[in-house]
Parts: sequence; structure tokens; C-alpha cells
Amino acid sequence: MDLITATWRKSSHSGSTGGECVELAALPEGVGIRDSKNPDGPKLLLGRDEFAALVGVLKY
Repeated sequence: MDLITATWRKSSHSGSTGGECVELAALPEGVGIRDSKNPDGPKLLLGRDEFAALVGVLKY
């Protein structure tokens, strides 16, 4: 797993002024998550089922 060279994407709904944004990377192992303000900082890897559960919780 190489999170350093992964292709990270920020939501098109995120503004250019920064703020509370995360970036996601689609990986064979699952979904990578990092803080857009600190791209060299810690990263989280969730399995696809775990990520779907997280998104489901955050929607409500």
C-alpha cells in the first residue's frame, strides 16, 4: 500500500479557502483518507465496507 503516491481527490463542493476538508484516495485495499490542510500528516485506510458505514453515519 502506497499512500504517498496515491491519487488524492477533494470534493468539488470544497471551496478554495480551505477549511474543514478531507481528501480521499481509491486504493485496491480500500479508501484512504487524509486532512487536506496537512497532506504529509497521518492518513487513515478503511476497507470499502467500513468506509460505506462511515459515510452512512455521517449522512445523518
